[in-house]
Amino acid sequence: MRRLCRQMLALSSLALAVVGVLSGCASRQIAPEPEPVQEDARLRFEPIEIRPGPSEEVALSDLNPEELFAMGKAHFAAGEFEKSALAFSRLADVYPESENAAAASYNAGLALERLNRFEEAGNRFAAVANAQSGQGDALFAAFHLANCLYQLEDYARAEAILRQMIDRSDLERSERLQALVQHAVCLVELGRLEDAEAGLRRALGYWRVHRNEEAFDDYFPSQAQFFLGEIHRLRFEAVALDPTAGEAALAQALEHKCQLLLSAQGHYLRTIRMSQSHWATSAGFRVGALYETLYDEMLAAKLPEGLSDEEAAIYREELQKKVRVLVTKALPIYEQTLAAAERTGTHSPFVDKARQSLERLKRILLEGE
Repeated sequence: MRRLCRQMLALSSLALAVVGVLSGCASRQIAPEPEPVQEDARLRFEPIEIRPGPSEEVALSDLNPEELFAMGKAHFAAGEFEKSALAFSRLADVYPESENAAAASYNAGLALERLNRFEEAGNRFAAVANAQSGQGDALFAAFHLANCLYQLEDYARAEAILRQMIDRSDLERSERLQALVQHAVCLVELGRLEDAEAGLRRALGYWRVHRNEEAFDDYFPSQAQFFLGEIHRLRFEAVALDPTAGEAALAQALEHKCQLLLSAQGHYLRTIRMSQSHWATSAGFRVGALYETLYDEMLAAKLPEGLSDEEAAIYREELQKKVRVLVTKALPIYEQTLAAAERTGTHSPFVDKARQSLERLKRILLEGE
């Protein structure tokens, strides 16, 4: 029973230490006032939510290249991406000799990308893209092709395209920053965490050096900071808590896991302070999820060896009480994240997950009363 008490003391000390670091953060606003929505055809590694209208047959067979191009532009401007894609695709396929054929293929890719039809969009961009030396549409098509491959989880091909771009010396600073960040994001997805961390720090260093000379889109440095948090989160989740390994090993694992949690949290809080609405709300969710994950892992950890049934029941009961504090800290973070998302009009899978986690934690607290 003496060992049981020592195990409980170690676990409860970790819970209190971790919570103490964030004690002053719960009242902080996740994001500032709503930001104006800016249209940008460049690459974004986030889902594009769209509500396409019903597919309709469009009479295109009698239109010449100029008429098809004008129709495609008009439908795109009206948000009718299905019709826009049809018009631009016909121009590119039927009139490949037209001076607008390449632009039509690129624009068809944009329309299909808005419909989340990433394989078709990628094929259209591939016909135009030139990551190694392209300019204008050829360069932007390479960014979009990488995005489509990313969305299709073909991270290796996306990384290869972006690697070609970061090796170029002729990119605009904003383009270079974008390529640096998105290349490192692909490395995260490929599990190459050390290379990814170096790439993200390189991107942030580039941004800091040139931000007084260039009006950078704050999306990309915010994304870089967020994914530094992701790297530490993945490392945090990889550390297992196993009381059966012995007290010394458990204490070492707890300390290491705690440090990784705090490192991830630090990058997420920096992301929030950068105030880019998408990544700020995503980071807010991740901070809450760190505490929720630690709560779940502590409760799911194996029992110390040698406990009687009575001791095991006491252990579980006391552990539940000790780690409940993690739930009480995660819950307001989720609430603030959802409030910020509503205030800024941000929609993303992270917002949906925050809502689900909030409801779950409320149930846990109610069941424990």
